[in-house]
Amino acid sequence: MSHPYSAKILEHFRRPRNQGTLEHPTVSQEGSNPLCGDRVRMELSVEDGVVREARFVANACAVCVASASVLTDLVRDAPLDEVESLTTDELLRVLDARLPAARMACVSLPLTVLHTGVLLYRQREVEAP
Repeated sequence: MSHPYSAKILEHFRRPRNQGTLEHPTVSQEGSNPLCGDRVRMELSVEDGVVREARFVANACAVCVASASVLTDLVRDAPLDEVESLTTDELLRVLDARLPAARMACVSLPLTVLHTGVLLYRQREVEAP
């Protein structure tokens, strides 16, 4: 019997990359999906507008954990402008996944949390004296 998830999703779920917390994150944002209970926190270390380190913590389904794992790989050493322009479609391509619409929230939760964290970080930077 074949598995409904791609090999990439299973790989990142079974052996997530960058799982855990940063000692002093520049960006730390948490979010959840109240419909399914997925919860994820994304943390970044940002220097000179570039993500130097990315980590995540999740209590979530396989798709959400895999998405967060892939996302941390994608944003490391990326300028914040590129991080802000990442899309769910790009995550799906990297995950090599074609998921039903009902599972799209699982893919997009880490990205939404990350985008929110970066937005709040940028607002703090503008407001700082």
